[in-house]
Amino acid sequence: MHACRGSSQPTRATVTERVRIENLYKIFGDSPQEAVRLLRSGKTKDELLASRYVVGLNDVSISVPAGSIFMVMGLSGSGKSTLARCINRLIEPDAGRILIDGEDVTRADAARLREIRRSRVSMVFQHFALLPHRTVAENAEFGLKMRGLPARERREKARRILEVVGLAAWENHRPAELSGGMRQRVGLARALATEADVLIMDEAFSALDPLIRNEMQDELLRLQQVLKKTILFITHDFQEAIRLGTRIAIMADGAVVQEGTAQEIVLSPNNDYVAAFTRHIDRTRVFDAASVMSPAEPIVLSGDGTVVEQRRGGLGPAYATDPEGRILGYYAPEDLDSLSETREPKALLRKDFSAVRSDAKLFEVAPLCRSQRPVAVVDENGRLCGRIEADSVLAWIGNNQTRAS
Repeated sequence: MHACRGSSQPTRATVTERVRIENLYKIFGDSPQEAVRLLRSGKTKDELLASRYVVGLNDVSISVPAGSIFMVMGLSGSGKSTLARCINRLIEPDAGRILIDGEDVTRADAARLREIRRSRVSMVFQHFALLPHRTVAENAEFGLKMRGLPARERREKARRILEVVGLAAWENHRPAELSGGMRQRVGLARALATEADVLIMDEAFSALDPLIRNEMQDELLRLQQVLKKTILFITHDFQEAIRLGTRIAIMADGAVVQEGTAQEIVLSPNNDYVAAFTRHIDRTRVFDAASVMSPAEPIVLSGDGTVVEQRRGGLGPAYATDPEGRILGYYAPEDLDSLSETREPKALLRKDFSAVRSDAKLFEVAPLCRSQRPVAVVDENGRLCGRIEADSVLAWIGNNQTRAS
């Protein structure tokens, strides 16, 4: 049977790395290189603080897959925003490497760094950073203007991206005429208009009201389905991290204390600091169908409807697939005796089943489990991955929600 997993657990071998950060340090003080040496020799952040060194980043290493939303989270002072600004060297790191598609940004000279900022890495800030006396279109095209694109070309690009973010009708308005959510869309459009490979979003939605913030999260997920950017998203909100992120790195005192999928972090927090973030999380919004599904050995039917392979075992419905693994329907247990005798296996197929993607969250799956219809788990191409047992899912939700509280 075709193997599949939830989107929160990508197959590492097939993922292309877009950004790699290796052993990165940032020290604020008079002799940062000496401070780096002391950290490497085992001195603590508090010991360096006594010597008037402030540790911004302490030996940070992460890998960001291409096309992913990689979340970096932590409390204020954890180093997450310092990390974001080191990537395009708005803050200069003191040691380590930052690789974008294999190119070490820390070694770029001034001219190359300007080009990286203009075309490879874009940034969206918490407080929008819009130019108040310029129109929405002029703000959206600002990065393109800095790159020297002709006025007509940059205006066309800006208009296209404003259509994508739903602001085409506002192109001649100024920021003061827009709501907070709309202004943040302009900031997002400006970053996207440059067609940069990497998008850094530093607490981009933190200043928004909760309802607008949820809408912007929805908008980002919608855009990501289309544009498939590599996004490094900085946040202090674990709910936001698990909703948006492919993977999450949690920082404290300038260091990454845990990195993994939301499911991995919630199941096995490394320490009390990480556990505190996960304690009151709605786990039905973290775990997906793939995490609780049971195996479903299919009955494979050929194009003319004959049985090619039958590995049926266990109780409950037996799902039927085509030779490529795409689900066709199911047979009830009482149908199986007749299956070996009939010349038309497809005539016995039942269609009254539900199918969920392997990456569907359990809060989406649970309502289906309350019906009497079988629930199959499929991948993005409709290929059978497993089956959902209603009693097991509902029991899992009850046990884990109780544990979380």
